[in-house]
Amino acid sequence: MEIRVEAGDVTQVAAGAVVVNLFEGSSHPEGATAAVDRALDGAISRLMADDEIKGKLYEATLIHTLGKMPAARVLVMGLGKREELTQERVRGVMGEACRAMRKAGVARAATIAHGAGIGGMESQAAAQAVAEGAILGLYTFRRYLTRPYELKDMEEILVVERENNKLPALERGVEMGRIMSHATYLARDMVNEPANHMTPTHMAEAARKVAEEHGLSLTILEREQMQELGMGALLGVAQGSQQPPKLIVLEYKGGGNRTPLGLLGKGLTFDSGGISIKPSEGMQEMKEDMAGGAAVIAALGAIAQLHPPVNVTGIIPATENLPSGTAYKPGDVLKTMGGKTIEVISTDAEGRLILADALCYARRRGLSPLVDAATLTGACIVALGDICSGAFSNNQEFLSQVLKAAETAGERAWPMPMFPDYKEQNKSDVADIKNTGGRNAGAITAAQFLAEFAETTPWVHLDIAGTVRADKDKGYQVKGATGVPARTFVQLALALA
Repeated sequence: MEIRVEAGDVTQVAAGAVVVNLFEGSSHPEGATAAVDRALDGAISRLMADDEIKGKLYEATLIHTLGKMPAARVLVMGLGKREELTQERVRGVMGEACRAMRKAGVARAATIAHGAGIGGMESQAAAQAVAEGAILGLYTFRRYLTRPYELKDMEEILVVERENNKLPALERGVEMGRIMSHATYLARDMVNEPANHMTPTHMAEAARKVAEEHGLSLTILEREQMQELGMGALLGVAQGSQQPPKLIVLEYKGGGNRTPLGLLGKGLTFDSGGISIKPSEGMQEMKEDMAGGAAVIAALGAIAQLHPPVNVTGIIPATENLPSGTAYKPGDVLKTMGGKTIEVISTDAEGRLILADALCYARRRGLSPLVDAATLTGACIVALGDICSGAFSNNQEFLSQVLKAAETAGERAWPMPMFPDYKEQNKSDVADIKNTGGRNAGAITAAQFLAEFAETTPWVHLDIAGTVRADKDKGYQVKGATGVPARTFVQLALALA
């Protein structure tokens, strides 16, 4: 689908539908909505008077113009309360609007820049939110469906603006939204892939495609190289699978001699739990355990397109965690690249093991600061549900930067405590540390485990176990993989630049 900015009057655009909006509690239409209302001889005002249009968030009212406008339909979308308007709400409204139009068979639509004008939002920010909401809200994953798709894909959306001086800002916003959305598309596609089509080798090939398309440097470390580096934790997890592990390293170099930002992503392309095997119910979702790695690959591609003056290195340890005669076992002791030893209590606490070696590798390469994303713990889902990711850090200033990037991107994260007392639960009698601290505070003790390998480097860990997937269509999220936190990573790189 193409999104374009066009100068003109939204009441005069020939399209399948025109999208306007209304704030909750409004007594009358305003701005472009008022112009459309006049063109429709007061139809919107009458529906408001009859309480059929209230402006509640995501409320959608489709009105047939019956020849009173060149557009065949008008879609009035509720923005919710005026004082609660954000880019995230505009994204959601546009996602809902586009799915409603696709269901109605609309191929070409026009919209105003929701949030700009009377909403008070900057034109570029509003246009970016409109583009992201439209593109992401229409996402589908149909690669393995052989039956025809029952809905017609939308082909074009015009963002219409009367004031010519606002067009450049709107165009910049639409382009930023396109890049951000396509990065999220890639992350969603990779996570939605079945595990037999997204092995560590497939993941490395996806990174290679991104590197070639956007001019990134790519290094893929094979098992033998990991052995030479002493990555015993990553190799320990990998030894139960016949699929060879990969350590994927993508580099964007736009900042001269600046120290590179390190983005790390867990790349468990399938997690059965290993010898500590998971229950069979819901295990099919464990193909999603590489979502952090997918987000890193997608983010590097977007960063390369935006050309910020910063250096960014992405590191993805990729493997499967399967039970077999060669699998690592509870009670084993693994030695990491940094020399620390780990007692394995549960082979289902494998994500922190592969990230331990990835963090050691990142520090050896001099990357700083570091941020990792991982579907790490069910405990984080218990704590925060699917509303926001958990954020853990050893550096308050950097944590604030990451949280701000997440808020701007619309991928919410919430800071979690990292009191030193929690380290007690990770103490081992036979090794330097054990790989699980028990049931209580499980997300925190997992983060404290990772902190041992970040050491003094400024570092943030994002536990995305709860936010990796959506169970239903809502706003610009669709059922399945969300693509979190690809846009946060891009936004962070832009902010640091």
